[in-house]
Amino acid sequence: MTRIAAHRGGAALWPENSLLAFANAIALGSDLLEFDVHLTADGAVAVIHDATVERTTDGRGAVASMTTADLRRLRLKGPDGTLTAEHLPTLDAVLGEAAAAPVALLVEVKGPRRGARYDGLEEKILAALSSAGMLARATIMAFDPEVIARVRTLAPRARTTLLVARGVVERAGARPEQTIDWAVAAGVTDVGLEHTLVDERVVAAARAAKLALGVWTVNDEPTIRRMLALGVDVLTTDRPDLAKRLLRGDS
Repeated sequence: MTRIAAHRGGAALWPENSLLAFANAIALGSDLLEFDVHLTADGAVAVIHDATVERTTDGRGAVASMTTADLRRLRLKGPDGTLTAEHLPTLDAVLGEAAAAPVALLVEVKGPRRGARYDGLEEKILAALSSAGMLARATIMAFDPEVIARVRTLAPRARTTLLVARGVVERAGARPEQTIDWAVAAGVTDVGLEHTLVDERVVAAARAAKLALGVWTVNDEPTIRRMLALGVDVLTTDRPDLAKRLLRGDS
C-alpha cells in the first residue's frame, strides 16, 4: 500500500519544516515525515528547505553563515506568509519529536548552492540518526549523486533515494523510464520522481529494478488519486490530511 509522506511536515497546513508541522503530521497518521537539512556556521544540522532564510522566516542571510543561536531566534512564517510562534528546528529536535512515534523519515540533503555539497553534512546526519536510534527508519535523499555516493560509502546499508526533477529529464532528452536506470547506476534503494514523470511504464521499470518508487509533490485530489491507482510506494504531499483521506477511501 502507498505510504503518505508529509512534505516539510505538511507545508500547506502549517509552518513548513516546523516542530508544530511534524507533530500534527504524526497526529494525522502520516507514514513518513519529509524534511530538508542544511549545515550551520557552527556545524549543527538545521531543518530548513532553502539555503537562505528569507522565504520561510523573519530573518535574512544564508543558513551556512548563521549559528544555531542565530537561527533559533528566527520565527517561522505560516503557509499564508504571516509570522508564527514557531522557530527553526535542528535535526536533533525533529528526531526527538519523531522518536516515540510510529513514523519513518525522508531526510533530503541540501547544499549551500546548486551543485555544491556541505563538507561533512552526511556524516553529521548519519551520526544524529544513529544516536537517536532512527537510522533504520530513515531514508537519505538527494538530487546530487555525489551526496548519495558519500552516504553509501559511510553507511552502505542505509536506505537512499535519488531525486529527479522533470527539468533534468527534459534537458537530457531522456524518457521518464530512463530515470530508473539512473537510480540503479547510483546504487540507491529508492527513486523519488517529480510526479509528472510517472506513468505505468515508469512504475513497471521501478518494479523490474526492485526499486521503491516515490513521487513528489502531489497536492490536488485528481493527481493524488492517479498516483494511488498507479500504486506508487511513497506519495509526498503538502496535504497529508487529504492524501490520508483519499487513501482510506473516504469521500
